[in-house]
Amino acid sequence: MIGSGAVKKTPSSVSMQLTSATYALDQIHQADCIEAMAKLPEKSIDMIFADPPYNLQLQGELRRPDDSQVDGVTEEWDQFSSFQAYDDFTRSWLKVCRRLLKDEGTIWVIGSYHNIFRVGFIMMDLGFWILNDVIWHKTNPMPNFRGTRFQSATETMIWAKKSISQKKYYFNYRAMKNLNDDKQMQNVWHIPICQGGERQRINGRKAHPTQKPEQLLYRVIAAATKPGHIILDPFMGTGTTAVVAKKMARRFIGFEQDAHYVEIARQRLSSVRIDPASIELLETRNRRDQPRVKFGSLIESGLLSIGQTLYCQNGRYEASVKADGTLLTSEGTLSIHRAAAKLQGKNSSNGWDFWHIRHIDGNLYSIDQLRQSYLARQLTLPGM
Repeated sequence: MIGSGAVKKTPSSVSMQLTSATYALDQIHQADCIEAMAKLPEKSIDMIFADPPYNLQLQGELRRPDDSQVDGVTEEWDQFSSFQAYDDFTRSWLKVCRRLLKDEGTIWVIGSYHNIFRVGFIMMDLGFWILNDVIWHKTNPMPNFRGTRFQSATETMIWAKKSISQKKYYFNYRAMKNLNDDKQMQNVWHIPICQGGERQRINGRKAHPTQKPEQLLYRVIAAATKPGHIILDPFMGTGTTAVVAKKMARRFIGFEQDAHYVEIARQRLSSVRIDPASIELLETRNRRDQPRVKFGSLIESGLLSIGQTLYCQNGRYEASVKADGTLLTSEGTLSIHRAAAKLQGKNSSNGWDFWHIRHIDGNLYSIDQLRQSYLARQLTLPGM
């Protein structure tokens, strides 16, 4: 029902602790998740992805109009004697998860309408604070064969931090915007269910009834972690989280009770190969994570020259670079940000995006590209 994985990097102190514990990093362990997680160090996990039992309470077999049987969730692990028993189980594993999350960590829990509202209530009761509900819209859902209800085409993911008072958590806003054609990523994700070769099968039947698509886990992991972060999956199933995490250079640890699922997950994981040289390609750098660069540093380093003309993108406004790191404009001598705001009649404006230089090829390039060059200690625009 879950998984996680990654390329090994130089271990942090926490990684060292986990590796030396009963359950090692970057492996899928056959174990009861509640008992196993209790043996892991406190505040050792960056992100948790949990796909717990749905407690569907199915009564009898489900058949298609041609009388063929539907592969529903009939496994023993989804059977609970009562709602109270399910709630007790949910509270137990969530409580241990909260202990394991780092102070800046987050948790994702996915479920259907059968269980996700109970799970959400318990999460908030334990002190978690919900950041978003994310709706997974299945673009190829199973039909409602009896025609007695709406076709169920969604599942809900709860993304939460440890508490309402938690100040920081990791969210790669830029990566999500990049994946969405430079538009803000919304909380409705249109992704098909597992199909084709991705669906794990045994003798032609689904190996696991609730296997999640790699595309879904890719987006979750890209949104809430960065290379080297440690991901925990309490309900590993056939290993989707592990496989995707390994492809994305994240560390992972996962637990699963069923030996057949563990074997499938380990086989999937063993086939994943990552070139360490490609790790840089997996990173999306947010500006807020980068060291601050003063505009004057570009002048001091020679990336900009005194008296050089800066332009806005449409060429309407110009400014001259002064030796002290300010700009001489028609509105007076101002900082790059204040000049951009004043000329546009705004209260504030990001001067790094507003101001551009004219390259020898005749094109305009934002001074933010010069800032990136300064950070990288090399020019990104030859012939500048």
